[in-house]
Amino acid sequence: MNILDDLKLQYKLGGITNRLIYWNVGCFLVSIIFFYQFQAGQFNYPFWIALNTDVSRFLIAPWTFLTYAFFHDGFMHLLFNMIVLNFSSQLFLTYFTQKQLLGLYVLGTIFAGFVFVSIYYFMGVSTGIVGASAAIMAILMGVTTYHPLMNVRLLLIGNVKLWHITAVILVLDLMQFRLGNMGGHISHLSGALFGFVFIKLLENGTDLSTLVSGVIDLFVNLFNKTKKSPFKKVHKNYSKPAENRTSKIVTKDKSQQQIDEILDKISQSGYDSLTKEEKEFLFKVGK
Repeated sequence: MNILDDLKLQYKLGGITNRLIYWNVGCFLVSIIFFYQFQAGQFNYPFWIALNTDVSRFLIAPWTFLTYAFFHDGFMHLLFNMIVLNFSSQLFLTYFTQKQLLGLYVLGTIFAGFVFVSIYYFMGVSTGIVGASAAIMAILMGVTTYHPLMNVRLLLIGNVKLWHITAVILVLDLMQFRLGNMGGHISHLSGALFGFVFIKLLENGTDLSTLVSGVIDLFVNLFNKTKKSPFKKVHKNYSKPAENRTSKIVTKDKSQQQIDEILDKISQSGYDSLTKEEKEFLFKVGK
């Protein structure tokens, strides 16, 4: 199995966190080709990708309230965000589901986008923003709200409480609010606010992530809808020897058992813990 096949399998089995990271990295690579100005040494994103505070622009491209969270203005911007995304997502999934993680990422992005646009609109300033920071802050603040006293072990520092990490990030945002990139700090704080509200509503029985999963299911059903044939096909059932049916059932059961064992191993130790043979087996089954 080559590297490309390995990446495909990781995307398929790695869960929402892996897929979000793949999407962010993929969008960054595409943006280098189409939107990076090598002479100026910076990205120049069009209004239909970056979220812009100009009303005439975001009304034409309302999807930018979501797309801006998958593009970044530099490699270090992307790298730091993906590290924090992986860190906060793993903590979040300790208590919540994959669908709730995706829902919080999407809704946190949209909420922070509306706050960003509203503030700059009333300030009379036209500017744009890209980056997944708001969505990531929503996830980090969400799990911190649910379990603030969780012990987290940091390299070179040791064990600290989760709320200590989140508090430091929020304080840094507040301290740098006037120094530069005010739009970025507004989106960070807005994302954190949404993460707090999301968990409080969830604790009271209101799961906002169902809004996102409902929309996704709607689109999936629309694209997968097949036309019903007006005629029914009649198939004759030719019975086969009992020995053949038994052998097929045994083979199927063994394969399913092997799949279940590998999936259990992934859930406990991660995809990288699989052997080469196990990865090749999953790839063949996935086809």
